[in-house]
Amino acid sequence: MSLAKARDLMRLAEMAAARHSGVSLAEIAEEFRADHRTAQRMVRALEDTFPGVEIRTDEDRRRRWKLRDPGLARFQGVRDDELAALEMSIRRAEREGAAPDVAALAALRDRLLACMPGPHARRAEADAEALMEAQGFAARPGPAVRAKPGVLETIAEALKGPFLLAITYARADGVAAGRRVAPHGVLLGMRRYLIARDEDRDPTLRHFRVDRIRAARLLGSSFTREPGFDIAAHAARAFGSFQDEARFGEVVWRFAPRAAETARAFVFHPGQRLEEQPDGSVVVRFEASGWLEMAWHLYQWGDAVKVLAPEGLRQMVEGYRRSDFEALP
Repeated sequence: MSLAKARDLMRLAEMAAARHSGVSLAEIAEEFRADHRTAQRMVRALEDTFPGVEIRTDEDRRRRWKLRDPGLARFQGVRDDELAALEMSIRRAEREGAAPDVAALAALRDRLLACMPGPHARRAEADAEALMEAQGFAARPGPAVRAKPGVLETIAEALKGPFLLAITYARADGVAAGRRVAPHGVLLGMRRYLIARDEDRDPTLRHFRVDRIRAARLLGSSFTREPGFDIAAHAARAFGSFQDEARFGEVVWRFAPRAAETARAFVFHPGQRLEEQPDGSVVVRFEASGWLEMAWHLYQWGDAVKVLAPEGLRQMVEGYRRSDFEALP
């Protein structure tokens, strides 16, 4: 067996041991970018190598493979690329001010390294640091908005309950007032927004800027979440973090031929549709609100992009389409 195939087999054993219901042929094919026959050969090798493999059929009548006794799979330690990915996640969380994530990820990293022999752990740490530096992740400055200490930790605890939160929230003019809110989720980005229902003022879900929450306290009572709430679908209704139902609708941008290749590499919105034009330009369509955040992004493209819809956004950016930018985003 080649080294690459051995690594794939060990990765498959990890998957079969870690997933509660086991793995299916379709999941194996997707993970290893393989066809159905290759996935079948891989599960046969898994059965031959690990005697603790159970084969079961799920509710969709698909066969799944579960490794009850992972054996060698649990003694592989931490690879340098895995440790590098974990370190990058910690640094991103630090830059975004996500103290609970930093603490949880750092504890996970330390536990993993503690399970490894000293020389192996030191080598993995050194290799991971070298990998991050080589890929440009050693230091990544950039703008970020800080939250008050303890606020994110309290929000995280409330979301687990779910429990009501008592927050002191400041308006744009700095005037702060108490709110009793039912938290449903947090939107990430340069700014973080708490998605919550104001229990005393507004029954609809609103966005509260986390950096404007001066204090947060858990209340003893729980609440019922909005039926059918899905944070991914909710987030997709905005281009960034801000939502305005009055401005929600179809957005159409046309990127000039000289910017088309760059635009094709972007995912502007999870629901976007790209349309190739005969002149080499590309048209991007999606549905969202958040014109101001769109305008901030479009400014970087100068006159290489034109807003076709909505008309209000077109008027907002028309006077700021510069032609002297030396590079595209």
